[in-house]
Amino acid sequence: MRKIRLLIFILFFSICHMLFATCHVYAQDKIVAVVNNDIITRKDLSDFMNFMGMQLSHQYKGKELETKVEEAKKGLLDKLIEDRLILQQAKKDAIKVDDNRIKAKMNEVRKHYSSNEEFQDDLARQGLVPADVENKVREQLLMYNIIEDKVRSKIVIRPDEVTKFYDSKENNIMIPETRQVTVITLENKDLAQTFSYNWKAGQKVEDLLSRYPATINKLEAVKGENLRKDIEGEVFKLGIGEISEPVKIDAQFYVFKLDNIVASRKPALLEVQDKIRDFLFQTKMQQELNKWLDELKSKSYIKILQS
Repeated sequence: MRKIRLLIFILFFSICHMLFATCHVYAQDKIVAVVNNDIITRKDLSDFMNFMGMQLSHQYKGKELETKVEEAKKGLLDKLIEDRLILQQAKKDAIKVDDNRIKAKMNEVRKHYSSNEEFQDDLARQGLVPADVENKVREQLLMYNIIEDKVRSKIVIRPDEVTKFYDSKENNIMIPETRQVTVITLENKDLAQTFSYNWKAGQKVEDLLSRYPATINKLEAVKGENLRKDIEGEVFKLGIGEISEPVKIDAQFYVFKLDNIVASRKPALLEVQDKIRDFLFQTKMQQELNKWLDELKSKSYIKILQS
């Protein structure tokens, strides 16, 4: 009797497991949108998000990465629909991608990892395999090529447009206040404190560098741009000529001296014409890309079944 009960229990457990697995597969394969002759499933959305998460992890860490991932989730289905439309047009126009470019991009991806094992482990955490990444890279290059052909190559920024923007009221281009700083780097806290004390006491930095194992660098700091927050906090509270106490950052100690403050100013056209041209190009590029996408959408069958 016990054996019969055990067999019934095992059979019941097996059926439940099969039902759960079937439901999971069904949930993954559930269609969320139709784009012409293509379908988009929940798994497509999941794979797309995982691939984007992997790319973002190469640029951001910690809380900043979490924020970027959350931002990427917004409008995810709309982005995937647009990508499908672009890829469909690329296929229609017989756009090709050089296999060597795909290999080069894959090598770039692998360079973010210390070993192939680390690469494989990260993919596994994202629910991906190398073939998934290669396919996404191929798609990205296809989209780049057709956008280059249909949109980017047709955009021209004339010199008079640059001048007009420079002279316009909408131009808020300013070179921000810049702080010129001397940075001393030391490995030891006691040495850093002694160096800071003697420097404040009036000893020449050249003499101190000849007596202490330290390195010296110069930097130009712009608030909110090119400094870590902990370094920025120290640099921007100094007065001209003032020397900081040692600051530990990671495994090293730093002593800062503020040499000069260069006030913000309106730059000459020659100084910023390249930046203005890039800004106008990107603005026009986005406008023309949106027009082209709207045109593709108007000619396509798109049905969202579930977001």
